[in-house]
Amino acid sequence: MGNMSSVLLFLVFGAAVIALASWFGAKRRKELTRWAASRGLRFDPGRDSSFDDRYPEFGCLRRGHSRYALNTSEGTWNGRPMVAFDYRYVTGHGKNRSTHHFSAVIIEGGQPLKPLRIRSEGIFDRVTEFFGIDDIDFESAQFSREFHVKSQDKRWAYDVLHQGTMEFLLAAPRFSIQFDARHAIAWRNRRFDPATFEEAAGVITGILDRLPDYLAPQDQRRGET
Repeated sequence: MGNMSSVLLFLVFGAAVIALASWFGAKRRKELTRWAASRGLRFDPGRDSSFDDRYPEFGCLRRGHSRYALNTSEGTWNGRPMVAFDYRYVTGHGKNRSTHHFSAVIIEGGQPLKPLRIRSEGIFDRVTEFFGIDDIDFESAQFSREFHVKSQDKRWAYDVLHQGTMEFLLAAPRFSIQFDARHAIAWRNRRFDPATFEEAAGVITGILDRLPDYLAPQDQRRGET
């Protein structure tokens, strides 16, 4: 009798968890549908397993297995193509299986870019720095303390992260940011509400808007005819 009660209790608990997850999922889809419509974006709640192939340089999209994007809002943001989405992936198998979720925004740069990573400095970074594994340092001691920056092309990193952009990032909400050859992504290890999606888009566009004119191809430079 005791075993039967335990099984029933387990089944009831499992059903309650599934029902609660379904309710939260539906609530989130409605919230994001309204937000996307208010910003003129196309919303698709379905699963899309192509993101890791579409953006192969973005490491956060290639973690684990069974990966897919969902709750995708796509369109333009301040004149640039943008996609905002939730992402799901799995690590481990069987009893060691864990499912992970986060959100991100990807914006097309409008000009050629080069690989670059920018994120908040962490305790582990200070440990690796002690052993000589360092990131790029900048003239701003505060920026170097608070941000971890990696790029194979240091000159590019210095051009992108000039004084104005460093000041902007120091005052802006913090995200992990990465450039590939055409896009920039901003993400955190958790799901965004609509306001946070907008903050992430604002941080990316803030960096892109501050790119020096000389980094653009000659026919794209502002103010030239």
